[in-house]
Amino acid sequence: MEITSELIKRLRDKTGAGMMDCKRALTETQGDMDKAIEYLRKKGAAVAVKRAERSAKEGIIVTRVRPDGKRGVVVEVNSETDFVGRSEDFVSFANTVAGVLEVSTPASPEALLASVAPGEKKISELLNDLLAKVGEKIDVRRYEIVDARDGVVSAYTHMGSKIGVLVEFSGLAPADAASGAGRDVAMQVAAMSPLVVSREQLEKSVLDRELEIYRTQAKNEGKPENVVERIATGRLEKFYQEACLVDQMFVKDPGKTVKDVLRDAGAKSGGTVAVKRFVRFHLGEESA
Repeated sequence: MEITSELIKRLRDKTGAGMMDCKRALTETQGDMDKAIEYLRKKGAAVAVKRAERSAKEGIIVTRVRPDGKRGVVVEVNSETDFVGRSEDFVSFANTVAGVLEVSTPASPEALLASVAPGEKKISELLNDLLAKVGEKIDVRRYEIVDARDGVVSAYTHMGSKIGVLVEFSGLAPADAASGAGRDVAMQVAAMSPLVVSREQLEKSVLDRELEIYRTQAKNEGKPENVVERIATGRLEKFYQEACLVDQMFVKDPGKTVKDVLRDAGAKSGGTVAVKRFVRFHLGEESA
């Protein structure tokens, strides 16, 4: 496979590694992006592996939760420029889309566009009106709906509506969903971008790959063979603390973990509070 400058740039954007390191990694892995990232990590050349490749899209992310806390929605609406993305008409349109999702469940983006908004106009018609007014492309890019049958949903938006989060809880008192522990945990997801709720959700293949990377790193650092496994296991524990929501240090109080915050919330409500799932949108990120 030809190692193009565009391929090298993509790897560099993902890892922060130098251009020659990226070219070498891609050459060694025949252009396989995932294997090239792993190669760089093993060599210690990657400064940071970003979890998502960002694109240059503008716009906003909107979150909404029903008053009863039983449904949360998050939607990303893109514009070509930040100027339009912050305009009153654009923000109003994005909120209208979120409002429709709050009360209906369209099966596809096409079905969403065909949905009728308050005022008896379809979303597609409102979109065309906005396009004609602002003179640039507008795209309702993606959305997700979280329904909590036996719990509640909390939401949080961050960085000027560039990040939106929904978290589904069980056992959380409704009063704590919007302004208490629910909001705090949603804020944690926005700030720290965990991969999963708990370590049990990590696939064995992911853990095996991480351990192999840490073993290789230890060997490259000249560590004795008899301590390589212990070092790798210790670094895997650090990986858990970064990747798993409940194991993360709580951003508002580093003396606690998120697990501690959930335990405190449970003590307050007289039950057990748990995170069932979360959704995190970052404006412009590539879909998984």
